[in-house]
Amino acid sequence: MVDTRRTDLVLLAVALVWGSSYLTAKAATDAAPVLVVLFMRYLISALVCVPLVLSTARRGEGRRRWTSEEVRIGSVLGVTQAAILVLEMYGVAHTSAANAGLLISLTLVITPVLDHLGGRRRRAPLPARFFLAAGLCVVAVGLLTSGNGLHTPGAGDALILAAAVVRAGHVVLVGRLTAGRSLRPLQLTSVQTVVGTVLCLAPAAGGLSTLTRASAGVWGQLVYLALFCSVFAFLAQTWAVQRTSPSRASLLLGTEPVWALAVGIGIGGERLTAFAAVGALLMLAGTYWGQAVERAHRTTAQERAAQEGEDTAPSPAASTAAAAAPTAG
Repeated sequence: MVDTRRTDLVLLAVALVWGSSYLTAKAATDAAPVLVVLFMRYLISALVCVPLVLSTARRGEGRRRWTSEEVRIGSVLGVTQAAILVLEMYGVAHTSAANAGLLISLTLVITPVLDHLGGRRRRAPLPARFFLAAGLCVVAVGLLTSGNGLHTPGAGDALILAAAVVRAGHVVLVGRLTAGRSLRPLQLTSVQTVVGTVLCLAPAAGGLSTLTRASAGVWGQLVYLALFCSVFAFLAQTWAVQRTSPSRASLLLGTEPVWALAVGIGIGGERLTAFAAVGALLMLAGTYWGQAVERAHRTTAQERAAQEGEDTAPSPAASTAAAAAPTAG
């Protein structure tokens, strides 16, 4: 019981950190260009992750510092992760932190659809209830982006919606590329941070001088995004997911939008209109309902396959939709 409670608390801490990352990123991008903030987030993360890998190898705890497969797959995932963070950080700079955290939760509904469409094996179609839940989320998007009246989503909202689609594709790609392979999370993460640092260096170079005028608060935000929202969140999530079921982990990590909403309103002083409040409730209901429907559908399919003597391995992407590599904020 104590171990279960400790694991649950760790997963909730990860969800809280990810939820708070939107307000932190918004505050940081108010003081420095988006690509500068992203570059520093990657650089600080790399300066922590790479020495960790090297020290582990020196103690003889790893076969090698990095295998060629870890470098290859980590590089591919580093590119897709960077694309998500660029969209998210530009998006959160032009919308509220609460909206960003809620809209990105569409990943939970989009991921099973992309995974189902992209699977090589023929699978039973997703039940109609799943698409009803997805429709509820679409209505929620309209309300969340409406302000005091219905209108076209703003640029920031549109970017966050695009990030949700790309993030879902990233989760599916993680599942496809890591299935059946012996890949170490720390090594994969370190490669992704190095790739992100390299990709952001040239675009951010012209704005790096702004950091010389940055306050201690801004530097604190950069360190928080790098160490807590990236390094800590991923390693803690990996530790916890290995000690609980994917369903339980997914449920706890899926509270991220709740924390984003709470932090945005409680700390960031963001205002929740009547339209947005209804949209927030519908978004939370739709994502949790859709996730539950997909999980039950997948479990039933696995049990049926087991009875028929077929391959019962779950889809890696579907079972880790809410436990993907950290991309929030």
